[in-house]
Amino acid sequence: MSGCRRSLIVPGLLAAAFVASVGLNYVLYKQARQYYTEMNTVRLDPLGLRAFEGASPPTTDEPLVVFYGDSRAADWPPPDAGAYAFVNRGVDAQTTAQVLGRFAHDVVPLQPAVVVIQVGINDLKAIPLLPGEKQAIIDHCEENIGRLVEEARDLGATVVLTTIFPAGKVPLERRLFWSDDVGAAVEEVNDYIRSLAADDVVLLDAYSLLADEKGVIKPEYGQDLLHVTPAGYERLNAELAPIITGLY
Repeated sequence: MSGCRRSLIVPGLLAAAFVASVGLNYVLYKQARQYYTEMNTVRLDPLGLRAFEGASPPTTDEPLVVFYGDSRAADWPPPDAGAYAFVNRGVDAQTTAQVLGRFAHDVVPLQPAVVVIQVGINDLKAIPLLPGEKQAIIDHCEENIGRLVEEARDLGATVVLTTIFPAGKVPLERRLFWSDDVGAAVEEVNDYIRSLAADDVVLLDAYSLLADEKGVIKPEYGQDLLHVTPAGYERLNAELAPIITGLY
């Protein structure tokens, strides 16, 4: 009987391992396809200047608020903040250099009253792949964020500067391309972001609102490793709405 059971268990384990392997390979294939698609899209349009071709700003006399940055900004819905118009100019997967590079194209023509900036994680997530460039990546990220703030201030806009959101739990297929250095870099850049607060630069500490005690995004707020659930944005907007309504 025991020999019969073993003869059934071993093939079952092999079959389960095969199915798991196929599933993992499929996930890795999808990620590789997404990566190469993004890479070639960037080669064709390095700054993402085509992202809003044909888009028109709202025709309104209300003060204009622009959400600006990467996918975390792109996914951010407008808060209930009264007599304001909202435009989103976030672009998926962009680094601080790309966001800075398209500011004159995507933000300046809108002449916004308020610019909400969320950017930085796409710089810092490259650190595990380029460990020798860690400090340079952090330095450039901070420099670009500082320049974004200055460009927005030069327009006469009030800046709502958000700290970088915490990352989620790292899935198995991403662990080879992730490290604790990313979280440490996020904390370092967030300290720099906090230092930029001024009369016309209002800090929204998104990291503190979304993170648990270990610095990981709370389960109810994390959609995946890098993105936020609707509940997460509701939490952020609960803080953002009174900031905006108190400006004018």
